[in-house]
Amino acid sequence: MLAEIKANPDLKSIPVIILTISKADEDIIRSYNLHANCFLNKPINLNKFFEVVKSIEDFWLTIVKLPGL
Repeated sequence: MLAEIKANPDLKSIPVIILTISKADEDIIRSYNLHANCFLNKPINLNKFFEVVKSIEDFWLTIVKLPGL
């Protein structure tokens, strides 16, 4: 899916965040090779999960300047 998003001219500038339970180096490397913008491990604890989601929201929707926005 990531390769398809990044291959589409209309979608390629959209930030893609990989949020996963995987900690495998090959998954991290593959994600960045396919132009993921970040790779995050999903916390198992629900409160920590909400903290991560909030930090993603704060960073990507408040701090970062994206094209056309």
